[in-house]
Amino acid sequence: MKLKKRRTIDKWDVARRQSLLSARWLTPPRLFVGSFAVLILVGTLGLLFLPGLYTGEPLGWIDALFTSTSAVCVTGLIVEDTATYFTMAGQAWLLLLIQLGGLGMIAFSSIIITALGKRLSLRHEAFSNDLSRAAPHVNMRQLTFDVLRFTIAIELLGAIILYVLWISHMGWVDAAWPAVFHSVSAFCNAGFSTFSNSLMSFQKAPATLIVIMSLIVAGGLGFLAMEEIHLRYVAGQQNKIFRISLHSRIVVVTTIALILGGWVLFAGFENDASLRHLSIADQATNSLFLSVTARTAGFNSVDYSQASDSANFLTIILMMIGGSPGSTAGGIKTTTFALIGLVAWSRFMGYESTSFAGRSIPKETTERAIGLFVMAFGLVTVGILLLTAIQPAQDRFLSQMFEVVSAFNTVGLSMGETPALNNRGRLLMALLMFLGRVGPLTLASAIAIGQYRRSNFRYSYEDVIVG
Repeated sequence: MKLKKRRTIDKWDVARRQSLLSARWLTPPRLFVGSFAVLILVGTLGLLFLPGLYTGEPLGWIDALFTSTSAVCVTGLIVEDTATYFTMAGQAWLLLLIQLGGLGMIAFSSIIITALGKRLSLRHEAFSNDLSRAAPHVNMRQLTFDVLRFTIAIELLGAIILYVLWISHMGWVDAAWPAVFHSVSAFCNAGFSTFSNSLMSFQKAPATLIVIMSLIVAGGLGFLAMEEIHLRYVAGQQNKIFRISLHSRIVVVTTIALILGGWVLFAGFENDASLRHLSIADQATNSLFLSVTARTAGFNSVDYSQASDSANFLTIILMMIGGSPGSTAGGIKTTTFALIGLVAWSRFMGYESTSFAGRSIPKETTERAIGLFVMAFGLVTVGILLLTAIQPAQDRFLSQMFEVVSAFNTVGLSMGETPALNNRGRLLMALLMFLGRVGPLTLASAIAIGQYRRSNFRYSYEDVIVG
């Protein structure tokens, strides 16, 4: 009997050790990166084997991989026209990938678990650590559930308004699907459109552009900022005080500054160029749209191949900045951009610490922001170098640079370079979209062999001249 009991204990010990090893290997960053990789694979297989997705010949495997990656990573770069190449079933498959990729598979599974009344696993809760540190007064479980509420409410409202606006042009039946598709695509900052020219035919339809812009901004703010704005409103209705976190303050201030600054600059650059045929009111609306869509949305109301170089370069800068953390948008994020600016200002003024709105920002956070910017800048630079080597072309450097920045920051805008990409170029763009969606720091954490540990010793200091 003792021997049998010993064998049973040994079996349980082996199983427990295997479970611990699996838990240690399957870290939150690896789970996050893996979820996107699996979703891209599922999307690719669906595009290859599901029936009824195409009006003609199906996509080859490279184009299927490219399209699936673009949808899951909510980018919007396309090698075939979504409006004419895909059936409604094909467009619905893309929209499903966009919705899952926009929310993030981990966030989506957390929503389902929370909705069912279950407790989140430790791996899922590990993703909320950064949110808890930034806003400890926000209930993370409630936030997870509100992600679903916000998404459904905003996308539904957007679809209804677009449907009402488009009934007179498309009819009661035909306006329904484009309204739903564009509402989801805009909120997820995906840039996919069921119109062959994206939104260029709506240049003189300010109401449509304003609705799309509102959806883009809402999706790019980040769910934590949206939650705090909601809680602030509720507190105000109850005559209570609710303090918005520093994170959300930086998000809101930076977002407004980028939108207004881009609006003024685009108006100056394009009023005598791609927008010169429009009225003053339409020029103002389209200039604002150019500023909003550049930060990872991907819809275009103008032909970027006909825009001025100054406007295209400004678009590259805004694409690189992107949206806010915890949102459907890409880019290095508004908080990273703001923190780098605050660090530079603090050093210029001779301040020892970096601060904003009466709060000092931890050094570890500013170092992370700088590290993220350096990694993103390095990956984009390498991407541009590789694309120019893969597809050498005269007088197309700006469009190739535009394409790489758009892919890595999951924007989806293009100067017409995407259809001209060869197979190697498309694989490179797919890799950049994936890297940009999961984030370089997250990917680095996922592939790291060991974990970060504090050491009990350090080497002696020796200075280096900088600048």
